[in-house]
This record gives sequence, structure tokens and C-alpha cells, in this order.
Amino acid sequence: MFRLDGKTIAVIGAGSGIGQAVALGVAQQGGHTICLDINADHAAATATSIAKAGGSADSGVVDIADETSVRDALANSLRNRTGLDGLVCTPAINVRKPILKYTGEEFDRVVRVNLRGNFNVLQAAGQLMVLQKSGSIVLFSSIRSLVTEPGQSVYSMTKAGIVQLVRTAATEWGEQGVRVNAVGPGVTETPLTAPIKAQAGWYQAYADKTPMKRWATAEEMAGPTVFLLSDAASYVTGTILFVDGGWLANDGRFTPPGM
Repeated sequence: MFRLDGKTIAVIGAGSGIGQAVALGVAQQGGHTICLDINADHAAATATSIAKAGGSADSGVVDIADETSVRDALANSLRNRTGLDGLVCTPAINVRKPILKYTGEEFDRVVRVNLRGNFNVLQAAGQLMVLQKSGSIVLFSSIRSLVTEPGQSVYSMTKAGIVQLVRTAATEWGEQGVRVNAVGPGVTETPLTAPIKAQAGWYQAYADKTPMKRWATAEEMAGPTVFLLSDAASYVTGTILFVDGGWLANDGRFTPPGM
């Protein structure tokens, strides 16, 4: 029931980090993976890796902040497919600044990618899946949808907003057989968190916050995501699956340098 044989799954953000790990995980479970990323070369490299391992994959370019780009990317990718069984969207950006130092341009940039971008993806995939009366959509939120820290105001706001998008879509499309969920990672080693890893004290403080005393790897996000895409999660919709090493079960606080 956890296999994805015969299913077509689009993974946006497949060029690196969590998206790449999810794309590889989908392929390992037998799915045909459509690797999409804003960087066409990186998306193609992931698809090539899948093919070399014996899997099935295509690639394409997409800018989630551009509504037309999202629709075109899905249409082009599905030209030779019978439908879209699943979609995962992982990209996000973050500007770490105290509220009083945030600029309007920075606010708009983060919201445009994290919220508008995910809305564009959700709407485009939803239109396809509602028509075919099946499908599973997985957006990426964060532990920051529930807890925050200095300098994370706008990022946290957008990650909480993604959860509400997921919940609303699940209520609107449930009768059409479309499931919509979110994954909420804890601290995960990706290009987005590379600046934290470069500061030993900050990196270790985050590791110490989790009961497991370590960061997650990008690969550890693949299993929970594949679960939500699979028939094993056939009665799971409108929720967020936290993959945080126990972060939210723990207590404590750390103020990043400069905040």
C-alpha cells in the first residue's frame, strides 16, 4: 500500500534539498517522477539520476511565483501521461530579520514565493485532480507554523498560511477524491539552512532542542511525503504531518545571533 507503481507524481523543487530527496523517494517506490525546479539543469540532473538507477522520470522548469509558469509546466509534463496522481511542492525562501527592520520589498518577496507560490501550485494541481476525481497534493509547511523565534515573523506567517490553504482545499475537494496535506519539517540540512550550519553555536543549539539531539537529513523527509502520496494514506486529508525529531514536544528557546 506504500508503493507508487503506475502513478505519476510531480515534485516541485526537485533540483536540490528536500525536493530532490522526495523525487528520488517517489522513484524508489515505483512512481514516474516529474522533476520540476526553477533551475532546469538541476531538475534534469535529478531526473537523470533516477533514470540511471532504473527509475522513470522527466524534468522541466517552473517558477511557482508565476501562475502561468506553473500551469504551463504541469501541462507540458503531462502531455504524454494519463493524469496527475500526486504533486509535492517544497520551495520556500526566508529573510531573517526583526519585524522593525523588515522592508516592504522583503515582505512581498517572501510572501510571493511561500504563499502565492504555493497557492498557484495548489490551484493548478487541484483543477486537474478535481476533474479526474483523484489525487494527492502535499505542500511543505514547517514547525514554524506553530512555534517561532526572533527574526522569523514573515516566514512563520507564510508557513502557517500554507496549513490553512491545505485545510481549506481538503474541505473543498474531498468529495472529488482529492486529498491535500502538509509536511512540517523540523530543522533539516538543506541549502536554505546552510547559513545556520556555518555557525557552530547556532547549529548545535538547534540540534540540542530536539530530543534526538540532531538535525534531520533531507532524505528523512521523503518517507513521510511518500506515505501521504500513497494509498496507505487514503483516509488522511486536511492535516499536517510534523517530521521534527520531537522539536514540538520539547521546550526551550534560543535567540539567533544578531536578533
